[in-house]
This record gives sequence, structure tokens and C-alpha cells, in this order.
Amino acid sequence: MRDRLAGVIPIGLAPAVLGVVAVVAGSLVLARGESDKHQDITVWTFSNTHYDTFMQTVPGFRHNADSDDIPVIDLQLVHYRVLDRRLRSTMWAGMDVPDLVEVNFNRAGTFFRGPVDKVGFIDLMPYLQRTDATGLTYLDRVLPSRLAAYTDRGRVFGLPHDVHPYVIAYRRDIFEAEGIDPDSIETWDDFIEVGRRLTIPDQRYMLQLDDTGVLSFEALLLQRGGGFFDSQGALTIDNETAVQTMLWFVPLVAGDQRISDNPAAQGQAFYKAIGDGYIVCFLCPDWLTKKIEMNLPQLAGKLALMPLPAVSPGGRRTTVRSGTMLGITADTPDPELAWELATYLYFDPAQVGPRFRQTNTLPANRDAWDDPVFREPRAYWSGQRIGELYIRLADQAPTQYSSPFQEQAAAKVGQAIAGACAYYRQHGDAGFETYVRDSLRDQAKAVRNQIQRNPF
Repeated sequence: MRDRLAGVIPIGLAPAVLGVVAVVAGSLVLARGESDKHQDITVWTFSNTHYDTFMQTVPGFRHNADSDDIPVIDLQLVHYRVLDRRLRSTMWAGMDVPDLVEVNFNRAGTFFRGPVDKVGFIDLMPYLQRTDATGLTYLDRVLPSRLAAYTDRGRVFGLPHDVHPYVIAYRRDIFEAEGIDPDSIETWDDFIEVGRRLTIPDQRYMLQLDDTGVLSFEALLLQRGGGFFDSQGALTIDNETAVQTMLWFVPLVAGDQRISDNPAAQGQAFYKAIGDGYIVCFLCPDWLTKKIEMNLPQLAGKLALMPLPAVSPGGRRTTVRSGTMLGITADTPDPELAWELATYLYFDPAQVGPRFRQTNTLPANRDAWDDPVFREPRAYWSGQRIGELYIRLADQAPTQYSSPFQEQAAAKVGQAIAGACAYYRQHGDAGFETYVRDSLRDQAKAVRNQIQRNPF
């Protein structure tokens, strides 16, 4: 058979097979090229909520606003963990890189590593300094504390999607039945005093806080002006603010006098505990209010929101944690088109206002806050104008600085919290401060060792 084919194919069988493969591959490339002509811009997001709202939004996008040029937008939903690996690999290979991509705060810093001119996102500062139709620059319109989260070495690599101000959500019906006036709670000392009255061990707890991880602690640390890293990227998980926050936090979640319990973070046990009145209050960022509405429809009119208690009178009444950025990749062939779409998604009032109704997420774009939608009373939240509450607190939002080692720091702080809670349950105050200082110092040393091994 081989000899017969060799006679028919004078160049030989192997070269002929390679030729056929080349023709087929070339045809596929040409076919893909024809397809790519109709995909003008690709956007990745990891959030189901963002994907759903963007799918409603992108059909109205026009290139150069007033023109009939309608780019084809390939919007892709990519799982949080998969997005991180996929984006990194496409950037390394220089192939199939999206034009725009949303990245979670916890992972954003990992993409800012290395020489600044090698970062896979373009610097948005020149675009933010442009004046728009209102006479303001885009830089004027973005909440500075949120923009700082995605700023590295003087470059801005991402637009902030959100503010995520925290408030306290509480069972209004229980407060009223117990004669508690939420307006009388100004500081955490006030809150804890009420918590001692309302907490009935194993039956009812004033507050839900995470005692095995870092979620609650990080938010409360930021309220006190702390954080995991400072503006220069230095690790701060063992500074005095972190120590004092830990000494204050642990007795709330461990020991005989605790006023908190932790029936899961946001799983069904968490929702059931609220519904049953086992948990009276919980830390509630803006996005969580929508999840509460969806998972606890039976509590409509029985829940309300109040500002976070201040550390001291007149102090900050909110905090933040995490968030999302939208970056333009360095591989995009048309940065101007990508910027137009980015501002359409994040700055266009016609898109951002209605999106608040669907998500309850406060955008980081101040201009959007003028939309009447943010002042609508919400029957679910006892008639409160929740958007108005978020806006009032937004300027108090602390700055959370990103780092390539954000997740490593969070993991080590989580270990310190778990260890401190176990120590406090067994020993109480005896030697507790020394234990906390030593634990945070040891965990910080482990993170600093990682940083030294990975200078970029």
C-alpha cells in the first residue's frame, strides 16, 4: 500500500501528510480570521451579577457615541479562579488576551508585579485626566479611596467598579420589641452594651462575625485606619493598629462574654440564623443587601440598616473590604475603543443608575449618585432610602491598598485569628496580649519571607 501511494505521490507520504495538515491549519486560521473580524472587543468578568447586567447594557453601546458604528462585544463569564490563571497565561503567551477584564481586588495586585512597563494593563491616568462633557475630568468623578486600590507606582491600572460601604443590618422587629433605638448607638461601646442585653447564650446573639477567617476582622481593621499593606506596599499586619484591633475583636467572638456567633459566612445557615432571630445584627456591605432580599423574602419590612458604630465619638461610620476593577489590557489593538466601552459600563448614568436597582451596589462614580434611583425608598428595608445611606457614608470609606501578596497576608491573619480565639477560650485575658503580639509578629515574618523571595 505504501509503495502504491508513493508512486501516486511523488514527493513521498510524510511530506504529503504535512502538506495536508498545513492546508487544513491554514484554512482554520483564515476561517478564524473571518470570525474575528466580527468580534471587535472582548470583555471578561468573573461575576455572575456583573455579567447579567452587562448583557443588558452592551447592546446599546455605540462607537463614538453618535455614530452608527456598532462593535460586536464578546462578553465572557469566567470563573474567579479560572480567570486568574487564564488571564495570566494569555498575557504571557500574547494570544487571545481580552481587551477589557474585571479582576477582584484580592487578585489585582498579582497582575501589577514586575517592571512597571511590563504590567499587562495600560496606565489609565492619561485617560482619567481627560475632560468630559460636564467639564470635569474623569479623575474628579471617581472616589479617590477606591481608585487608590488599583494604583501602583503612580500608575492607575484599573477603574473601580464599586464602593462597597459597610453598614449594620439589624432585625428591626427585635429592636422594637426590646425597646432598642438604633439612633442611640453611636460607638462600638454603645453597640456592645446593647449586645450584652440582647445576647442569650446558645439562643440569640447580637452579631455575626467570622471567628475562623479574616473577613470580618479585615473590614473592622480598615475602619480603624489599619490594613494589610500601606500605600508604599509595606506589610502592616503586625503594627500597633492591628494588635489593638485583634485585642478588641477576639473577646467579641470568643469566651464567656462574647456577643457574636458565626453560623457560616453567607451560606444557608447564615440566612436561617437571621430568619430565626438567632442573629440580630450583621456586617452588611452594599452587595449583601441584595442577597438578603433574595434569600430572606419573608423578612421584608422586618430588617433595617444603620451606619457602622464608630470606634470613638465622631469617628468613621463605615468601612470597606475587597471590590472589583476594570482594566484595559496592554494587548488590546484599540485602547480608545476599550476606554469608550469602559466609561460606558462604569460612568454612563443611563447604565449605572438602573443597575443599582438590580444589585444595590454603590458605584465609585460620584456623578451617578445624582440619579433619583439612589433616593428611592425600599419597602424591604423598612422603607429606608438605602442608596442615600450608602452615599452619605461613601466619603468616609477607608483606603484599602492592593498587593501581590494580599491573599498570603489574609491567610496568615486568618491563622492568627483562629489561634487567638482558641487561646482566649482556654486562658481568657491571662497572657492574651503577649500571645497576640507574638502571633501577629510570627505570621508577618512568614509573609515578609515570601515577599523577599519574590521581589516582584
